[in-house]
Amino acid sequence: MMATSPEYAEYIMDLLGPIEPGAKPRKMFGGVGIFLDGIMFGLITSADVFHLRVDEVNRPDFETLDQPQFMNMPYFEAPAGILDDQDELQAWVEKAIAASRRADAKKRR
Repeated sequence: MMATSPEYAEYIMDLLGPIEPGAKPRKMFGGVGIFLDGIMFGLITSADVFHLRVDEVNRPDFETLDQPQFMNMPYFEAPAGILDDQDELQAWVEKAIAASRRADAKKRR
């Protein structure tokens, strides 16, 4: 089974560091989940593709750009251009974190 390359995971975590210093990677099923305060908001697949959490609020942002969904999970591939623009990356990551928190709040009800 393929696994996320450590170099790619480190690259993504380096990009996220200034945005969310508390973000932590966790190996999962050949990929890497990215967590903040125990809630997963990002995913790096074994094919070295970075995905962000979506819900009904931010899903249209991904669908407008025809970003592919990861399997049948609430994660869509992050637009490639955001990795080169810290402000853009921050905006997308903040929306993904908000989606994760909303999902967590629903689960806790």
